Amino acid sequence: MATLPTLSSDELERYARHIVLRDVGGPGQQKLKASRVLVIGAGGLGAPLLQYLAAAGVGTIGLVDDDVVSLSNLQRQIIHGTSDVGRAKTESASEAMHRINPHVKVEVHQTRITTENAALLISSYDVIADGSDNFTTRYLVSDMCCREKKPLITAALGAMDATVTTLRPFEKNADGVLNPTYRCLFPEPPPAGTVPACAEAGVLGALAGLAGSLMALEVIRAIVGFGEPLVGKLLMIDARAMRFETVHYRWDPDNPLTGTNTLL
Repeated sequence: MATLPTLSSDELERYARHIVLRDVGGPGQQKLKASRVLVIGAGGLGAPLLQYLAAAGVGTIGLVDDDVVSLSNLQRQIIHGTSDVGRAKTESASEAMHRINPHVKVEVHQTRITTENAALLISSYDVIADGSDNFTTRYLVSDMCCREKKPLITAALGAMDATVTTLRPFEKNADGVLNPTYRCLFPEPPPAGTVPACAEAGVLGALAGLAGSLMALEVIRAIVGFGEPLVGKLLMIDARAMRFETVHYRWDPDNPLTGTNTLL
């Protein structure tokens, strides 16, 4: 086992409320410092996610995004400010994370994740968090995380609803059965045009903050190892009724990634 990094006196004070937590403690905080997390998207979900990962002391945060900040983003993408309009989101978010915590290293990937670069990006990190806003990216990232054996926390935002789940399909559960893949939950993306984009349907800004914060919690859990993750469980949030519901899902032997006729 690799030696965990030491914490400076400044870090000991900064993370004091984590260190006194029985479920985190000093060793857990050291694991956070040693970890490398890749966040895909600095938008509605990525904004709170990135801030909480930086504040928590994740040692290296990679950020993939090719977009620029627009005025209409600011209602929910709270890592950016009015003065950032027109700037690359990676640049704006990186500066914000360094303001929050100068101990965190930010690796900027000013690009869109594609079939050409996904394997290289994902293989370079310990945990992946996908806050993208399109099905093409979600399926690409989930498939590649499965193949590269990387834990994935993925979420999706609707106008007044959101979902969060954690994927570890390269591991087995307590019953000796493989954990499900993203395609066990959603075998195929919906037909083009059937799900309206954010610009058409709208989105409640605070809901993005809630879902992104839950993603951060799952990332921290994956690194430190406390509690029970959302593996095989889809957390559904209904902001209109203020209702949380968890749906359990299982490995599908017909899934194309880890099914009985497929080699992982």
